[in-house]
Amino acid sequence: MAARRRSLLPTITLLLLSSAAADAGDDTKDGFVFGGCTQQKYTQHSPYESNLNSLLTSLVNSATYSSFNKFTILGSDVVSGLYQCRGDLSMPDCATCVAAAVSRFSSLCPDNCGAAVQLQGCLVKYDNASFLGVEDKSVVLKKCGPSDGYDADTAALREAVLSGLGGRTGAYYRVGGSGRVQGLAQCVGDLGPAQCQDCLGEAIGRLKGECGTADYGDMFLGKCYVRYTSNGAHYSSGDNNYNKAPHYAGKSTSGTEKTFAIIIGLLAGIALLIIFLTFLRKIIGGGNGK
Repeated sequence: MAARRRSLLPTITLLLLSSAAADAGDDTKDGFVFGGCTQQKYTQHSPYESNLNSLLTSLVNSATYSSFNKFTILGSDVVSGLYQCRGDLSMPDCATCVAAAVSRFSSLCPDNCGAAVQLQGCLVKYDNASFLGVEDKSVVLKKCGPSDGYDADTAALREAVLSGLGGRTGAYYRVGGSGRVQGLAQCVGDLGPAQCQDCLGEAIGRLKGECGTADYGDMFLGKCYVRYTSNGAHYSSGDNNYNKAPHYAGKSTSGTEKTFAIIIGLLAGIALLIIFLTFLRKIIGGGNGK
């Protein structure tokens, strides 16, 4: 049975190679951005596990008709959770993304009382500590792309795009662009309008200050994120600059890790093929020798 606690404690989580290899194919919806777990574990076959399974089923089912929802399973072992799909996803794509995120929990955070997975198209989070409706401006992930040096024109466009994203009060999903710079921002739907605006203001301020002249930048806070790209740079490509929030721990997947995982997968496939051919040759050879 899971005991209640007031804060999430950090833990280090290693990703499976198979999970990393699956990320390389789709950066628009199901591509992995980050994931993490709380330190506390629950007992298998306990009431908490049963409640958690009910919660995750409700999240996946709800994603077929709504881009955001939250649930709390009451009882002796309370668990709450939510999902948030990117604002431009269709309902089928939203449902697919949420199901993909939920499927990662068993390998990323086995038996953990709290966990979160952010894919390119959706966020799914659950915990036995109260977090619904609570603003969270702690930095979960920061990524800054490479820089070709200061360009006054690009800097002005980036400033205009980020300021425009911050100025659209009341909108939970925001996109904007100016010339070669494009931007995207979103809040989790359990925040109030003022909380959303405050969270995005914090993310935009951090992005301006910490990514400088980078070709792209990502700033994911606990309940919102802001991203921009310029000069055709790709969101979340290149090197990681991963910051652990004090209440949250996990790991993002870099391009190098993805490439390594793909190579390992290919080598494993070749090895299996060689074993199969060797086995087949023995069968054929044995048959000819009769």
